[in-house]
Amino acid sequence: MDTPTPLDLDLGRMLERLRQAHRRKRPDYAQRMDDLARLAEAVKRHADELVRAVSGDFGRRSRHVTQSADLMTTLGEIRHLRKHLRRWMRPRRAPVNAAFLPARAELLPQPLGVVGIMAPWNYPIQLLLIPLADAIAAGNHVMAKPSEFAPRTAAVLAKVVSESFPPDRVVLVQGDAELGAAFSRLPFDHLLFTGSTAVGRKVMAAAAPNLTPVTLELGGKSPALIAPGYDLRHAAARIAVGKCFNAGQTCVAPDYVLVPRAQRDELARLLLAELRRLYPSLATNPDYTAIVNARQAARLRDMLDEARERGVTVMQHRPDQEPPPPGIELIPPTLLLDPPDELRVMREEIFGPLLPLKSYDSHDEAIAYILERDRPLAFYPFDRDRRRLRRSLEAVVAGSVCVNDTLVQFGQDELPVGGVGASGMGRYHGEAGFLAFSHLQPVMHQPRLNAVGLFDPPYGRVADALLRLLAR
Repeated sequence: MDTPTPLDLDLGRMLERLRQAHRRKRPDYAQRMDDLARLAEAVKRHADELVRAVSGDFGRRSRHVTQSADLMTTLGEIRHLRKHLRRWMRPRRAPVNAAFLPARAELLPQPLGVVGIMAPWNYPIQLLLIPLADAIAAGNHVMAKPSEFAPRTAAVLAKVVSESFPPDRVVLVQGDAELGAAFSRLPFDHLLFTGSTAVGRKVMAAAAPNLTPVTLELGGKSPALIAPGYDLRHAAARIAVGKCFNAGQTCVAPDYVLVPRAQRDELARLLLAELRRLYPSLATNPDYTAIVNARQAARLRDMLDEARERGVTVMQHRPDQEPPPPGIELIPPTLLLDPPDELRVMREEIFGPLLPLKSYDSHDEAIAYILERDRPLAFYPFDRDRRRLRRSLEAVVAGSVCVNDTLVQFGQDELPVGGVGASGMGRYHGEAGFLAFSHLQPVMHQPRLNAVGLFDPPYGRVADALLRLLAR
């Protein structure tokens, strides 16, 4: 085993303080409800500051994006947790095998202990605070690490957390990739990581020596599939919104579109028209979010340059002649027509406003194309034919699905969030989040009068008769 670093030891001491406090007193229903209420109030109190901080981290981010996708979703989750928490905490009755009657059984929700949460930069508020709220609702203590690529937001989140919880219940640690690696090595009772598939593999490997169970919310290439005969105008409108929300820096954004070959060019025309309506300007438009940093912008430009070098037709919405203000990285919404599958734009998650349009000749061919690739985090079928749609839903396994729209499934209280295969493992949000951070402890209650003793040794005629009866 590697020698622990000073950083490992410091984080380990924080974890042990949280664990010892949890052993001394597990949060009961009243404590959990109070914690959640104070968290909601702190978020509201710092809402304007959080909006400014997120925009500062991005260089420029739409206020409406932060308010809707970060603040409203977080507060909505907390309301949902508080509304249903008493019912979720109750023991759940479980049936008993007939041979063991009149015994009774139940599943008792128990908190796991101390939960670790590693959040990304793209939605830095909700992707830290929603799993934190779920873990608190389940009765856990929490150690959380925000992304180092959103330092302004992390500083405000540190105030939100310190005003909501005592330091032996929730602690927020800030640092770079070195701290993140040490964080993932800690022996948490559960670890949730949201980020790229590549980093998710490293997190899982780091957690493995401690047998720490992990929830991995990753990404991948989420397809939109336009069925033959579907209204292209409606599809273009919903795909344009979903792709350019937060400038495409959304894990469940449509990553590419499968469209009937004869309709590809018309779809491209309609998408550009819709983009002109949504964003009549880019350089100084507060509604159009910047790419978070120069590194991410360079990655997207490299994808685009490679496609151009291979002769791919590129169509961009570029309404402005002037450049963006200094310090703001903008990538215009860009369509790529039938890029070859070996290009980076088709091999890697895009995470930006580049949208490949891939032609297909039959619906079965389009489904096969999706199935040949890693299971996506989201799937967006656009189809009004119920029978064909049902076949698509049964064929494609994805983290989540939204029919005839994009993104909005993520904001539903009763729908869990999670990936499958390369797009992640485990689920949270709402009751799924409560269960993810709970242990449903099986409990069997044996009454004073029962028949189990009839099967104790020494075995004889009674045991033989019981075996014959139970074997029927």
